[in-house]
Amino acid sequence: MAGAVANEGALKGIRVVELGQLLAGPFCGQLLGDMGADVIKVEPPGAGDPMRDWGLGDDKVNWEVIARNKKSVSANLRVAEGQELVRRLLATADVMVENFKPGTLEKWGLGPDALHAINPGLIIARMSGYGQTGPYSDRAGFGGIGEAMGGWRYIVGEPDRPPSRMGISIGDTLTATYGCMGVLAALHSRSSTGKGQVIDTALYEAVLQVMESVIPEYDHSGIIRERSGSFLPGIAPSNVYKCSDGDFMIGANKDAIFARLAEAMGRPELATDPRYATHVARGTNQLELDALINEWTKTLTIEEVDALMIKHSIPAGKVYRAPEMLADPHFQAREAIIEVETERFGKLKMQNVVPRLSATPSSVRTPAPSIVGQHNAEIYGGLLGLGETQLADLAARGII
Repeated sequence: MAGAVANEGALKGIRVVELGQLLAGPFCGQLLGDMGADVIKVEPPGAGDPMRDWGLGDDKVNWEVIARNKKSVSANLRVAEGQELVRRLLATADVMVENFKPGTLEKWGLGPDALHAINPGLIIARMSGYGQTGPYSDRAGFGGIGEAMGGWRYIVGEPDRPPSRMGISIGDTLTATYGCMGVLAALHSRSSTGKGQVIDTALYEAVLQVMESVIPEYDHSGIIRERSGSFLPGIAPSNVYKCSDGDFMIGANKDAIFARLAEAMGRPELATDPRYATHVARGTNQLELDALINEWTKTLTIEEVDALMIKHSIPAGKVYRAPEMLADPHFQAREAIIEVETERFGKLKMQNVVPRLSATPSSVRTPAPSIVGQHNAEIYGGLLGLGETQLADLAARGII
């Protein structure tokens, strides 16, 4: 990220106060910040958000992604003075994002009724394990639990092993993405009504939302999807195949595309073979077909198979890790990965913004704040009018 980046985002001028910690709330804040919102992150004095210490390696760099485009203020929400500070901050805000256990904000006097009494236009995005209502609402919930109860974990992994997980916290980020979607819809609604509203996003429901036809398949046909490893039952061929020098992904499950794959393999007769000629037939004979393709790919290198897939217009791709992503010319041409000048680690590569907007582009404009409460003077002083003496007193007493 060379030089200052101007804010041209669609949410420029929208103030977001982020009260959440760890992943769901903060990832929602990251998405809104990338789109141009001014995000003020409230952290507990001292250690701050535990996300500052999450990640692999000696230097934890997860924070540098999830806290980009944010300013940090500190406030002890467990005491009345800290609650009052945040209440004053929320009176100036357009959006509040939080992912505490339901009832926590109400206990602190920061529930929707109290906040809408002082700021009727405030949009309140709430993310929790089970939602704000229902018999499980007061239970603690993490993303992994949402993945389990939403149905994701049961179908991920090899069939002869226990349910597996992705190598990232997909339950949290799905919930945050749906929470962000709710904020955008609520902002549109507010433009005509002038009124804010509450967005209630549950971890397990966000996962459930992407489970496709798992529920109606059972309801209508009594089918329970099971773990199938690297392929989807009935969708063939679509799998990772062994080449002589590694793995390669091919997705040729559409009839016309499979015919092109058969041609690329030098086996055009496969496209008219009754066992493979149709989507249903290929699904029925999926394991046999995968074994046939795998025998072919093993005789070629990844580059050789890739060239054939491009020549015959077949969806396919290499199985990338971070090094391959950084070296790929397409990633480079689209600036899918950018370099950000961070406060703690200097230049650091990370994923760019998504999605791309042509007229109001999202962007990474500022690095993650390295210090808890780094912007206390700017926000509490400049926005709320607190003087240096007041700020020093609040800090001395552990309020900020």
